[in-house]
Amino acid sequence: MTMLLHRTYFEAGTNSALFYNGQFLGFAIELTWLNNQRQVSCIPEGEYELKARYSVKFGHHLHIVGVNNRSLILLHPANNAKRELRGCIAPVTQLTGIGKGTNSKPLLRKLVSLCYQAFDRNENVLLTIKS
Repeated sequence: MTMLLHRTYFEAGTNSALFYNGQFLGFAIELTWLNNQRQVSCIPEGEYELKARYSVKFGHHLHIVGVNNRSLILLHPANNAKRELRGCIAPVTQLTGIGKGTNSKPLLRKLVSLCYQAFDRNENVLLTIKS
């Protein structure tokens, strides 16, 4: 199973459209590109494996594995990249500005459901990020 994150970069943040098997699912917000610096930059474009993850803070969410020189990059709920993200990706139902959106949790639940179904079928889940 493959998901595509199609990015647009801005000075104040990064907005993306999120697709599953060619079907539009929603949007995503991230920090701006600052040369993959930890905690302040979005991650590099490329292909990454997604894994299931659970924490008390975020509940069920997704871990983005294999990011060069970075660790614990997550796909988790947030509605404001500058205030709530430290290099992770947040799905949002609607964009409200650069690096800002609304209704992150419902879209994350949908993504988690799709991915967990694939994990149950012993499928790898890949996230392709490109501009």
